[in-house]
Formats: sequence, structure tokens, C-alpha cells
Amino acid sequence: MNFRAIMLLLGTISCMAVAGIAGDHDMKQQSLWESGKGGYHTYRIPALVVSTNSTLLAFCEGRKSGSSDAGDIDLLMRRSTDNGETWSNQQVVWDDGGNTCGNPCPVVDRTTGTVWLLTTWNRGDDHEKDIIEGRSKDTRRVFVISSTDDGLTWSEPQEVTASVKKPDWTWYATGPGSGIQIHHGEHAGRLVLACDHIEAKTRHHYSHIIYSDNHGNTWTLGGRTPNHQVNECEVVELVDGRLMLNMRNYAQPKNLRQRVFTRDGGVTWENQGVDHTLVEPICQASMARYSWPADGQQGVILFSNPASTKRDNMTVRASFDEGETWPSSLSLHTGPSAYSDLAVLAGGLAACLYERGDKHPYEQIAMARFTMLDLLAGEEPEPTGQR
Repeated sequence: MNFRAIMLLLGTISCMAVAGIAGDHDMKQQSLWESGKGGYHTYRIPALVVSTNSTLLAFCEGRKSGSSDAGDIDLLMRRSTDNGETWSNQQVVWDDGGNTCGNPCPVVDRTTGTVWLLTTWNRGDDHEKDIIEGRSKDTRRVFVISSTDDGLTWSEPQEVTASVKKPDWTWYATGPGSGIQIHHGEHAGRLVLACDHIEAKTRHHYSHIIYSDNHGNTWTLGGRTPNHQVNECEVVELVDGRLMLNMRNYAQPKNLRQRVFTRDGGVTWENQGVDHTLVEPICQASMARYSWPADGQQGVILFSNPASTKRDNMTVRASFDEGETWPSSLSLHTGPSAYSDLAVLAGGLAACLYERGDKHPYEQIAMARFTMLDLLAGEEPEPTGQR
């Protein structure tokens, strides 16, 4: 980490000490789901949000019979009311028999306290390839579920496909990960979720967003990326009012994340290109704002993914210049790892809910809690598996 980045963090660390926050360098990790236990063959696709009452809500897919993306898949959740120290038993949020209920993408409305969970559905016997090629019995549909009591109970799923998916799109995915609520500017209060889709005619895959300006009562389709060969993505609000979308990249140069920006709350996107710092194995990643600029200190944005061209070495990085550089990093698990989601907890802690294992990435979904001190102490990892 360079001197400038260290100085930027000193103010944050001092504030943590004044507030009585423990400066624990021993990062705390715990397994929330272990594949093969609890009635499911495999647990995948983590998502994590913090409610207005500081309740942690962790989501994932419970895949009944195997590790495939298709088949009998339920949406599951666990809650923590003590900042991640202990967790409730898993709760089934949506089980539609043998069908696929997946891609959890939650967002919290800070005004109303409602937790909105966007998700996708398809028949359990319709595989992704068949949906893309137009040979499926049904198509990929989009649903919204909500909770007004911190995740204790959930509404019945309500379909919103017609308002967020074009008729000539085949495949569609919400998130996976979590959405944001815009804090500042003309679109303050807007709920924004990152999604992706595939066009029927061209079979090109793009990233896009959906949003709500009425506290989740209705959802609107935003703009898609100018260029294709991107899909799974997450969004963050920047200090200058723009939104930045960070995306899984299939284009050349491969194994580098792509990003794109909007100045109008997600209706149009511009300046799409690669981030040469963020190495990836062509995999989902997460991004979250840890802090806004205050008292002369710059804001902090966090990013997590397997910092490798293989699915291993789950790493969290920090940016102090609105995502232009990522000088600080912390390796959570050097072994097999894949999807992740970041959240900011009470007391200056941050958390990463991620897939990990010893032999393959899908053995468990674990959560690591860490502080900015942990990130400061972390060393820049060398990307592994470079080709």
C-alpha cells in the first residue's frame, strides 16, 4: 500500500478507536451453510444486506438434488441480530416445488425499512442453454418478494417480468448480490439493482439495471451497457453523482473486470472498459461503499472476488479514489472460492459472504467479518493462476 493510502486510512482508524470499536486484527470467519447438510446437496449464490435495524440477512440458493444451476432450487435465508455473532436457523423464503427459484438480489429501503428481494424463476426442467436457444417449455421470469419486519416474514412472490424484461430477451438474471439505494442528487431514494440478460436474435449478453422510484411498489427497466460480452454485475454510487457498474467480462482482454458509468441514475451508460487492476477468473464479484467522504477523509469503496484467473484466492480490496485504484487488499481464503457479496455492518465492521472450500469452491458459504485495520494490515496478493 502506498503512503497516500495509509494516510487516508489513519483518520478512519482513529475515528474507530474514539468510537470504542475493537481494533481486532484476527479476522472472524464462520460457515453459514455447508453443502450436503440441512436438506440440500449444494448451497450457492450468496447475498447479504443489513436492515435499518442493523439485522443481517444472508441469502443463498439451496440446490436440492445436485450442484446444477437448474432443477429443484429454493431461496433460503438466515438472520443475525447481533452483528453476525450468532445466526438463526435457515428459513425457506421461496420453494416452488421442483422449479428453480434463484439469484437472490436484496435491497433495503432506508426510508421505509422494507427489504426487497428480487429473484428469478424458471421451470426446473428448463436448462439455461434451452432458454437461451428458445427451446425451453417456459422462460426466465422475474419476481419480487418483500419483508417489513426485518426478514421474519415474507410476502408471496409477485411477478414483475413484464416491467423489467423485454420480450426478445431469453436468459435473465438478477444480481446476484445486493442492490443499493441512491443517497444523493436528483435520484436520491431510488432503489437500483444490477441485472443481466441475453438477446434472442444476437445471443449477445449485456448487463443492465432495474430501479424503483416509489419505494419498491413498481419496478422499471433501466439502460443496458453499450457493449456486450458482460453479464453478472454490481453497482455502487460515486461521490460525483454517477453510478458505476462492475461486471463479469467475457471480452478481450479476458480475466479483467469491466466497468461502465451512468450520469442519469441508470437510464443510459457510457465509458465502458476494463479495469486493469481487477483480475478475475470470469466470475461474479461484489462491490460496496464502506464510507462517504467526511471530515477531510476520502470515501472508501470495497470490492471482493477471486483475485486470480482461477476460482480461488477470495480477496477484498479497498479504493480511496472512487474505484480508480485499489491499493489495499486482504485475502480471505487462498483456496477454492467463487461468488461473494459485501455489506457494511454496525461498528465499522464490514462483511463478505462468499463461496469457499478446500477441494472446490462450493463446499460451503462462509462469512468473514473484518475492519479497516485488517485491510491495512493485509498485503497485496499476487494474482494466482496467471496465463
